[in-house]
Amino acid sequence: MQHVDYLLNGGMVVTMNHQFDLIPDGAVAIQGTDIVAVGTREALAEQFTADEVIDCTGKFVLPGLVNAHTHVPMTLLRGLADDLRLDVWLLGYVMPAERAFVTPEFCRLGTSLACAEMIRSGITSFADMYYFEEEIAKSTSEAGMRGVLGQSILKFPSPDAETYEDSLSRTRHFIENWKDHPLITPAVAPHAPYSNTDEILRECVDLAVETGAPLLIHLAETKHELENSLENIGMSVIQHMQSVDLFRARVLAAHCVHINQTEIRLLSQGEATVAHCPTSNLKLASGIAPVTQMLKSELTVGIGTDGPASNNDLDMFEEIRLAAILAKTDANDPTALPARQALLMATRQGAEALFMGDITGSLEVGKRADLLVMEGQTLHSLPHFSRDPSAVYSQIVYAGHSADVRHVFCNGKLLMRDRDLLTIDEDNLLQQARALAQEIDVFMKRREESLLSRLLAIGELERSESFEVQAKAVFSDGVNLDALLKHPETQIIKTIHYKQYDTYFEISDADEGRVRYREDALIGAKGQVQSVRARLTLTETDREREFHSTILLSRSRFIAEATQSLRFYREYFRPQSERELEKDRLRWHIHFRGELFYINVDRVIHPALPGQYIEIKSRTWSASDAEYKADLIHEMLGILGIQPQDMITEGYLEMQPAN
Repeated sequence: MQHVDYLLNGGMVVTMNHQFDLIPDGAVAIQGTDIVAVGTREALAEQFTADEVIDCTGKFVLPGLVNAHTHVPMTLLRGLADDLRLDVWLLGYVMPAERAFVTPEFCRLGTSLACAEMIRSGITSFADMYYFEEEIAKSTSEAGMRGVLGQSILKFPSPDAETYEDSLSRTRHFIENWKDHPLITPAVAPHAPYSNTDEILRECVDLAVETGAPLLIHLAETKHELENSLENIGMSVIQHMQSVDLFRARVLAAHCVHINQTEIRLLSQGEATVAHCPTSNLKLASGIAPVTQMLKSELTVGIGTDGPASNNDLDMFEEIRLAAILAKTDANDPTALPARQALLMATRQGAEALFMGDITGSLEVGKRADLLVMEGQTLHSLPHFSRDPSAVYSQIVYAGHSADVRHVFCNGKLLMRDRDLLTIDEDNLLQQARALAQEIDVFMKRREESLLSRLLAIGELERSESFEVQAKAVFSDGVNLDALLKHPETQIIKTIHYKQYDTYFEISDADEGRVRYREDALIGAKGQVQSVRARLTLTETDREREFHSTILLSRSRFIAEATQSLRFYREYFRPQSERELEKDRLRWHIHFRGELFYINVDRVIHPALPGQYIEIKSRTWSASDAEYKADLIHEMLGILGIQPQDMITEGYLEMQPAN
């Protein structure tokens, strides 16, 4: 008789092989890292003796689950911000916290926590995309799990790289150092098309093809991403990726929510695989991926949890069940995505999605011993009916819980026995995580203390503090604009026609100032909109100083291009109130006595104000310069013929009641 390390006896063996063999009162023999036999208990008892025989009577024995997409260190950011749109959640909360806290130590701790959670859920393999991926690899291998681990690459600075060149170099070293590891498959991971350039994506593909590494990427996750791609590039996300030859690499594409049949065909032709993340897509309201159509087109689709900060857990039993139910609802067909198919996507097909279906994903001789044993006689799963053999899959998918998992093996090593983790010190990890959570909490609370800190947190504003001297008056019949524009000391630089749309976010503490989101629509000679730019400004309501009683010095603390939508800023700042202002503006850039000034003639359309108004403005950087320019403005007011009674010291918002 042959001697083996482990003999798992007496359970219902759910092989998930190509024949979908089910073996009641079955057995699995494990020697070293491999499965050496699968059959009935009686047959294997005649062939093998073992160092340890594990009684699996009343239990299911099935392949270890495969989590096809996640960001495991984000266990440490779980619950940081919820019930937000993806862009607000990511750019407004997660990324600022990551910039402040993500270090090699952070990634090792977060990964170890995630491995503990995943092992308890019966997961033995996962695909990851994050920073300091070499640290994630260390923690994963120490936990004894199998991982396809992608080093993130972005076009802007990240926690582990100042430039994308640094990210590519780090990725190359990661691949070289881990390429032959028995548990770790290093991968190239450009985050997404919108966070990279075409040039960077092509370099990532070149690296993946050269090294044979998989390429992990987010594709077509949100409708907003699709709309931006169509508007800015003229192609859908998937078409765009085909145009940059992304599919020369072995691509595992996460999400793929907003794709049509043509794009499904492009993915299939490119031999890409897909990670379906139902909970995350629903929680972030990203949508429902067309999984049924993908499977009909013979796309290989796995199931992923996504990161624990957006899901918010790593429970694959929840994901499998939801994937099956969601597909039925989406298709309005209860036969869509049956339980067996859902379980297949989390086992053999999930392994194939990670490009390692040859070594794991099913219980077959010669494959690695990656498997789980789960209770089959629990209150929530009984009774069992034997009329239909395939009811086993329904029992696992629709009634199974992660808490039912009793034992977990990966690569022939026992990682959990009777719910006790054997490779991870869970109590120590939880203690460290609690301490770090307190630090992150303090950081986030401080960040919420002022509008300025919240602006800085989203990383959009440079320190472009601006002081302006300005005067405003009613444009009455007596005002002679030509007298100034044709004055011998005046040189006209350019003339511009704008429509301006301002939204002011106001909070309860007026001393903080207010944030203004402005869209400037440049109007052409024929009245058409030629271009639109958006700017974000933090203004103070108090005036710094007055000159000649009616010429004011004001400060805008920060000014920058607005790179997100108005909806984003509204949801991010959560103002106590909003006020809107729309105006038609003619602007002249002039030099008067050699100094740059802006002359604005405004008609306030909404809320409507009577007549027109004229403003003279100039930026200034010192007290003496401000005083000199104020004197020049005073002189220009005289040239214009503006009378003292026509001067206005209020802003347009203050000239009308609040809504």
